[in-house]
Formats: sequence, structure tokens, C-alpha cells
Amino acid sequence: MVKDDQTVIQEFNELVNMSAEELEQWLKQEDSESSGWAKADGSDETIGHESGRKIIEILKNNPKKDPSRYNEDDLGHMRKVVSYNKRHLAQEEKAKQDTNSKSYKSLKNWGHDAMKT
Repeated sequence: MVKDDQTVIQEFNELVNMSAEELEQWLKQEDSESSGWAKADGSDETIGHESGRKIIEILKNNPKKDPSRYNEDDLGHMRKVVSYNKRHLAQEEKAKQDTNSKSYKSLKNWGHDAMKT
């Protein structure tokens, strides 16, 4: 069953616990590029790293998190972010214990710092 937009917005705002600035700083670090799946386009960027850039755009374009200001592209990506973060947080306890793990780094690329929870 597909979640309604309001639920996706609420869960996105709960799961993405990094600010646009924190995420920007993280994505500039080499560690952010060392985890995750490579994109199919042959670039060196991982899917999670690209996701992080999209999350930054969403956060910067709507800093007050006004639900009426999200467009369909935003909601589509927010849906992916919620799904990824929920799935990985449920499966990977290591992300909460080891900041050097790929799980921790990957979740940060998707806007969730497991050490903040």
C-alpha cells in the first residue's frame, strides 16, 4: 500500500535529522563517497551520494517544511528516502554503534545521522 503524501512528509521530517548544512559538509568528505552502490551511468558518484544532494535541495527549497510547498519530484524522492532509512534502520544495528561502518556512512548520505537518535 502506498503511503499518502502527508505521512511521507511527516516521516521524512522525522528520519532526515541532519540540516542542509550538515549534509552538505558530510557530502564533501571522502567517507561519504566510500559507501553505497555505484550509479549505472558510469560516474563515480554513488546512489546515496546523489540522494544526499537531492535532500539538500528539498531542505533548502522549503526550510519551514510547509507541506504545500513540496512538488511531485520532492515527494517522489522523499518517499525513497523514507523507505531507505526505515529499511536500513530496522536491519542494521551496526549503524548505531560504529561510525566507521558502511551502514552509518550510507545512512548519513540519506540524511540520517544514527548517532543523533
